[in-house]
Amino acid sequence: MSSTKHSTGPIAVTTRALGPDLARGLMLLFIALANAHGFVHPDGGTVIRAMPVATALVDRVVAFAETVLVDGRSYPMFAALFGYGMVQIARRQESNGSSWQDAHALLRRRGRWLIVLGLVHATLLYYGDVLAAYGLLALALVSALRHSDRRLLITAGVWAVVGALVYGLFASPMNPEMVVEVYPWSVEENPVRGALLRLSAIVVSAPLFAITAAACLLVGFWAAKRRLLEEPEQHRVVLRRIVAIGLPVSVLGGVPLALYTSGALSGSAQQVIPVAALHALTGLAGGPAYAALIALWALRVNKDNVVITALQATGQRSLTCYLIQSVVWAVLFFPFLLDLGHTMPLWQSVPVAVATWAATVGLAEWMRRAGVRGPVEVLLRRLTYQR
Repeated sequence: MSSTKHSTGPIAVTTRALGPDLARGLMLLFIALANAHGFVHPDGGTVIRAMPVATALVDRVVAFAETVLVDGRSYPMFAALFGYGMVQIARRQESNGSSWQDAHALLRRRGRWLIVLGLVHATLLYYGDVLAAYGLLALALVSALRHSDRRLLITAGVWAVVGALVYGLFASPMNPEMVVEVYPWSVEENPVRGALLRLSAIVVSAPLFAITAAACLLVGFWAAKRRLLEEPEQHRVVLRRIVAIGLPVSVLGGVPLALYTSGALSGSAQQVIPVAALHALTGLAGGPAYAALIALWALRVNKDNVVITALQATGQRSLTCYLIQSVVWAVLFFPFLLDLGHTMPLWQSVPVAVATWAATVGLAEWMRRAGVRGPVEVLLRRLTYQR
């Protein structure tokens, strides 16, 4: 019998655990901060990993803080949460009588549609799309769902080193001419040509993003098998250890690259690439640490608090909110629209990112109260479950 007939529908919103959704809702702020500054390329400035090297004091503070706390720390958490969700989907399928083969086929189909959505997203809106990368990971690593804990963590360790090396290789400082060569759509005033340039870029960048995110996806598998975020009250000790180890490692490991992005140091590619690799490697500890910290916080919050319900609603509609952010970036930064990327100081990207995220939180809460699910989530579910 076909996998379509066996597949069970997605879990109801009312039965979802608070921890994973709260984490997704909060971390969309970090995604906004990381993505917004990626469009800011002041004329005449050097760029490292899409971060304009700061000269003004306020920009230096922002560059240092974002490098240490946000860059290379937010996407690993979302990769871990994506992996966590894959386990939840597979578990739900099997608990309702579907075979592993059916669950495997379902997750692969979901991965293929994520690749399609990612390609469309990158072409129309945002060059730094991660959906296609997650789709590739779903196709490549879905079989790892059946691996033992030990094998998952060892494999994650190998991917962490490989991903960090790849990240480091693409962290060379770029002068203005190189910025235009690497981000040609940032100056392309023809909308059609700009879209084609972004499409050609995502075909290359999606596999690279996948490589850098693979380790955290596998950590997400491991965490979901133990139900760390769904049942945090039973895993306080483990979660506290993840926070106690992961946060200091992540922060301290980000400092060397932050010295370059903040303009405190200047260096050649040979000097920046090793610290960028260290930045990426330690960031893989930061993403899960953030998720663990939020899970512990979820134990203390009032679930009926309006802020908590709004953040949870945002997490439940994280894909929709993520794409809404990209619409804002397009309006603000496309050369044929407002084209603010060449004039906006780095520090101004922070209030822009916060305001954009806050608007999506408000929209998600309105949708919750109106009983409306995220339209992109609904589309992906229909494509995945074929119903």
